[in-house]
Amino acid sequence: MRIVGGKLAGRDLTSPNDFRVRPTAELVRDTWLTMLRADLPDARVLDLFAGTGALGLEALSRGAKSADFVETRPSSLHALRANVAALRVREKTRIFKRDALPFAAALGADAYDLVFADPPYESRMLDRLIEGWLLKPFSKVLTVEHAFHHPIPPGGTMRRFEDTAVTVYRAGP
Repeated sequence: MRIVGGKLAGRDLTSPNDFRVRPTAELVRDTWLTMLRADLPDARVLDLFAGTGALGLEALSRGAKSADFVETRPSSLHALRANVAALRVREKTRIFKRDALPFAAALGADAYDLVFADPPYESRMLDRLIEGWLLKPFSKVLTVEHAFHHPIPPGGTMRRFEDTAVTVYRAGP
């Protein structure tokens, strides 16, 4: 796995040796970040269910000002810390060892410009995250990766990649 675009393009990322970790495919990640290119310059980014941190790190590579990562699994945290160190972006990042849903629920309005979320497929965590954001947007933009057949609330713009989909929600004015 590697950074696909921006100033860090081509740099390799460490992945945990954990069968439960499902890294976002490079094509999906590249298209996802391209969909958000206008939102990335100087953005304050949050990467929920961060895993290796590939999404937040990709955002930094493409012009985001900062990226915060929320992850609980020790193997993923180890890989995430290694990736932040290897890419020399410590000063632009914060890592929180927390559960993503309570972390997001505690955020104030517009705490971030852009949020990435890639929760475990087929879990209610995706539904609860979107429902919480729709009630109290904690970012200008919420983007989620999910199984294509997983029903999600309307109002977002979806892009399909075979069985995977990325949906982008935007807060009102």
